[in-house]
Amino acid sequence: MAKYETRLFGSFDAVLGALHDGIMNASSTASFEDASFCRMGGTRVAVRVYERYSAMGSNRVSMTVTLVGEGEELFLSAITSGGSQAMFFKVNTFGERTFLDTLINAAEKLK
Repeated sequence: MAKYETRLFGSFDAVLGALHDGIMNASSTASFEDASFCRMGGTRVAVRVYERYSAMGSNRVSMTVTLVGEGEELFLSAITSGGSQAMFFKVNTFGERTFLDTLINAAEKLK
């Protein structure tokens, strides 16, 4: 498992779109699996799940991306999972970190 969290400032929809594009354009095997959206008063929450093939682990890794916003104050959390072939403990998390890096690169461009 790898995790990244940061605060951003800007349009919720524009940031969500830029993150999505950054993830999808970084890998030909990336796929958008599903999403959930909620609005409570002035707070918006988007949860998205992505997957991609990891050649290093010969398997797929997933990434859950959560964006929370109130006005232009945003909080981003992303967690990757999968990619290990061991039964009782993780021995290969390279694919998880590499997938997370695609989101980090997109997020850092928005700062």
